[in-house]
This record gives sequence, C-alpha cells and structure tokens, in this order.
Amino acid sequence: MSESEGQQHPISTYLWIWGLLFVFSAFSYMVDIMQFQGMLRWSLILIFMMLKAGFIVSIFMHMKWERMSLALAILGPPLVLLVLIGLMTIEADYTFASRLTFFAS
Repeated sequence: MSESEGQQHPISTYLWIWGLLFVFSAFSYMVDIMQFQGMLRWSLILIFMMLKAGFIVSIFMHMKWERMSLALAILGPPLVLLVLIGLMTIEADYTFASRLTFFAS
C-alpha cells in the first residue's frame, strides 16, 4: 500500500458503529415515548448523547487509530471544560443553599 492511499479500515467496522448509533438514537427517542421525567430523563438522554458522540469521534473521526498525543490534544480540552462545569455546578448549589439559609424569612 502506498502512502497516498492511507490507512484502510474494514467497512464492517463502520456499518457496525452506524448500527449502534441507530440503536442509541432509538433508545434516546424511547425515553420520550416512555415519558420518563425528571433527572432520570435527562440522565438517560445525556448518557445516550455521550455514547453516540464517543463512537462518532473514535471511529468516524479516526481517533481510535491516532497517536495518544494527538488524541489527548483534541479530547483533553473538552474534558477539562467538563470538569470545570462540574465544579461550577457544585459551587452554584452551595451558593444557593447558603442564600436560602441566611436570607430566607
């Protein structure tokens, strides 16, 4: 194989992942059809969304076959942002609870 052809992956891998994406999308729609409410609804929707995004990035964007340094350079900053968002959420809950404690009449 010459350098101009690049790396070849079997079409079955792409079809298998496409099928999984279809199944996860169906599960995501089932959350609405089954009329889940509250935190369960949003947790399931976010889980299915993250699974689909992970499969798309790893297989269709070829991150699975990239060097670790390139994968970390691309995936690292969004992961750091997610950690910071989590910390801000914890702080916001603490601030809200403090205001309820001290300013409630």
